[in-house]
Amino acid sequence: MYESPTDLTGHAPPSRATGAPLTLRPRLVTDMLDETVSRFGQRPAIDFLGAVTTFRELSVLADRAAAGLQAIGVQPGDRVALCLPNLPAYPILYLGALRAGAVVVNLNPLYVERELEALLRDSGARVVATCDIPDIHARVVQVAQRLELEKIVTCPVADALPALKRIAYRLFRRASIARPLTGPRHMRLADLLAGGARAWPATITPDDPAVLQYTGGTTGVPKAAVLSHANLVANADALVQHIGNDRPGQDRIVGVLPLFHVFALTTVLNAALRTGAEMVLLPRFELKALLATLRRKPPTYLPAVPTIYGAIAAAARTQRIDLSGLRACISGGAPLPAETREAFARTAGGHVIEGYGLSEASPVIACNPIDGSGRPGAAGVAYPGTTIEIRDPENPTRIMPLGQLGEVCASGPQVMRGYWNRPDETRDVFVDGMLRTGDIGYLDDTGQLFIVDRIKDVILCGGYNVYPRMIEEAALEHDAVAEAIAIGVPDDYRGEAPKLFVTLRAGASATPDELCEFLRKLLSKIELPREIEIRTELPKTLIGKLSKKELVAEERAKRDSDLKAKSNINLTTMEEV
Repeated sequence: MYESPTDLTGHAPPSRATGAPLTLRPRLVTDMLDETVSRFGQRPAIDFLGAVTTFRELSVLADRAAAGLQAIGVQPGDRVALCLPNLPAYPILYLGALRAGAVVVNLNPLYVERELEALLRDSGARVVATCDIPDIHARVVQVAQRLELEKIVTCPVADALPALKRIAYRLFRRASIARPLTGPRHMRLADLLAGGARAWPATITPDDPAVLQYTGGTTGVPKAAVLSHANLVANADALVQHIGNDRPGQDRIVGVLPLFHVFALTTVLNAALRTGAEMVLLPRFELKALLATLRRKPPTYLPAVPTIYGAIAAAARTQRIDLSGLRACISGGAPLPAETREAFARTAGGHVIEGYGLSEASPVIACNPIDGSGRPGAAGVAYPGTTIEIRDPENPTRIMPLGQLGEVCASGPQVMRGYWNRPDETRDVFVDGMLRTGDIGYLDDTGQLFIVDRIKDVILCGGYNVYPRMIEEAALEHDAVAEAIAIGVPDDYRGEAPKLFVTLRAGASATPDELCEFLRKLLSKIELPREIEIRTELPKTLIGKLSKKELVAEERAKRDSDLKAKSNINLTTMEEV
């Protein structure tokens, strides 16, 4: 354990670290686009499988999208939901909605109907945009029609492709294209953009909401962090200051992370708007396609999750992957295992640094220096303009002495205004103006942050948030299930994976395979438990509440035992040699 330094009085100083000064220049997200267009208008903004859109073209399309949204009645403050993979339609509609003064609601296309319904209902979205991939399209349309949303905008994948690929896609991938729907509620993206009229300026300020980013917060129940234009711009400005911007208009970012996730929203899309970097978008993570993209368009900047870095490192053992042009690789979304960082550096020649953040902070609050000078295992130093404090979880008004464990709290211009329509939960998550992250960690004497454990129950699965409560509620819908607890367990590929523990009702029977098949209808692939264990009883607190900590400890002990066994085997082998 790290020992606290002491001052001359023999007392440890308070656990507080402040990032480098950040010159605040509050402005709209779309102002970043306008500034970049004035400097680098003819540079590529988006490359989607070879189809290139310049920044000037992106600005024109965003303006048409804004005009189209205004024409169908969208007004400042209205919510426009985007349920899209990484298609050019996402940045077009994101910027178009913001130009119209609307608030973007980010939705995961992998969510099942009841999850989509809960978030669309909670946000009060009037419009939803989705793609024409049949499974995604059907789910969104079903929910949107049930909720009587005013407009459903379909964005055909083929429209975003280069000409020859577009023809081939429509010819050979007919089964992958949803049937166009007609009626007053339905329109295609091309129709939204076809008006040609210029959007009228929306009366909004940098402090107005820009994005509703759903998160589990500290309870695991999804709620929307309200991120303002100023929040998002400040985090983009801090990113540029942290990694340096000595090559404006020359960088290239591979966007394999989903833009509906706040990590990618900031480190890919908003970073590109801020610096004039080219976004090379991939609709989803598929290793073969990613490797081909890295060869076709060598990146200078690769934000990703540990799963992706691990996959690249593994592939580099059998094929040449040239990443010599990389200036920065920032890992987020899940803890970065040391072995993944080392393997990536050894086999792929890239240096990965770890950052730390959460949706409520747009999202980054700490990041390691890009020169690799951070301490092993550290989550980084406080981001520019950010203050980090370690507070007593039981008495959050008390700042812990330096080096001692406590709850990580943060303040800065990137921190949200609060949760959408949840004043009580907003009040609970702030103390003395500091955001309570729900994570346990400590600061060392150099100001570096170390995350030790999590208070919150959210499972970080390959960079996605998986909410245990969603899995538990789905399991309880099975007639045979009496109780359910879902936890995250270590997973070599995804970082963490869900594991479900259940008890059965008296006289009822079910097998893990039967329960898994049942859950396939209610949960997305990411949420499906890797393992289901049926028990005669589940641990409970003294007041009879189901308790997860005993199960987490059991799984950790199993993992440690397995690692020790593997280590002993290796030692035995070495002794024999």
